[in-house]
Amino acid sequence: MTIPTPSPLGVAVIGYAFMGKAHSNAWRNVASFFDVPAFEQKVLVGRDATQVAEAAAKYGWAESATDWRSVIERDDIHIVDICAPGWMHAEIATAALEAGKHVLVEKPLANTLGEAESMVAAAASARSRGVQSMIGFNYRRVPALALARELIAEGRLGTVRHIRAAYLQDWLTDAESPMTWRLRKETAGSGALGDIASHAIDQILYLLNDSVTEVSGRLQTFVDQRPGAEGLEDVTVDDAAWVNLTLASGAIASVEASRVATGQKNSLRLEIYGSLGSLTFDLENLNELNFMDNTVPVREQGFRRILVNEPEHPYLGAWWPQGHIIGWEHTFTHQIRDFLTAIAAGEAPSPSFEEGLNVQHILAAVEESAAAKGSLIQLNASVTEGA
Repeated sequence: MTIPTPSPLGVAVIGYAFMGKAHSNAWRNVASFFDVPAFEQKVLVGRDATQVAEAAAKYGWAESATDWRSVIERDDIHIVDICAPGWMHAEIATAALEAGKHVLVEKPLANTLGEAESMVAAAASARSRGVQSMIGFNYRRVPALALARELIAEGRLGTVRHIRAAYLQDWLTDAESPMTWRLRKETAGSGALGDIASHAIDQILYLLNDSVTEVSGRLQTFVDQRPGAEGLEDVTVDDAAWVNLTLASGAIASVEASRVATGQKNSLRLEIYGSLGSLTFDLENLNELNFMDNTVPVREQGFRRILVNEPEHPYLGAWWPQGHIIGWEHTFTHQIRDFLTAIAAGEAPSPSFEEGLNVQHILAAVEESAAAKGSLIQLNASVTEGA
């Protein structure tokens, strides 16, 4: 079923901090570079009236509000973009979908498997009425990684045998770094596991179009307490995670995630090794993809750097002349472009809430394995299939 697309579409973003700023930048710029349905930046929502009003004026929103419930009831709002913390995702997304609003929600889908499952049910019901939903795994929109997926699908790597993924940051290295909502299980769900390992796991599913059958993992909290408003507070999530995955194809993947990796600012490293070739990527050099072709003569073999800036590469035709690099923020612009075009076409965008739930199943299995000192957890591959 396809419902008529209003013109222009009214957009509300809920949350104005880190992700709200990144999404606002994308909404402000997407129509300048891509052909997308007409829309208007209607309202930015946040809890602090003064701060959200200042952010709305800075980020190009027509107005601000503090009550998301009243915003989703408005007839001039057609899209709700949820950038609030994970513990709020299920309530807001479900209410918005039931109100007939298209929904984009930041990853991870929710803080618990139960919440994620309820969101999938709400999304499926809304989809039957022509209301679309998507989860924001923005690294799928890195042109170099989109190109990597194309090369793998074309068979350029042959049979993929193993994958190494590491997402490393260091913003919690200092034991005196203050307590935040991201360090409390009741608000964040998990630490490095849900925050950044989820990106790495989604990339494995996305790049290989594969599914996970077995999981083992370990979680570690290196700093147990952090200074809070009233003294030291207990940290109740992990600082780092280590995960081993068996894929339905027979490939093996290892995932490492840390927010205490001193000197690593925002490094998502991926290595994909196949029988005919290999690919490597690092988010800190996001315009570059390294490709090793094992089918050429031995004397010509070696990794070669592909600067992913040609109009023939995914998304790049909309941007600058060859050799002029793009940045991290462009992934969100690409994400909004894909979401809007899917809505206009009446098609379900990807990654769907179901794909977000797939990642959630894997994260839950990691936690189960870690609690059992690294025991191997079996998963039904049908619930962890890639896009």
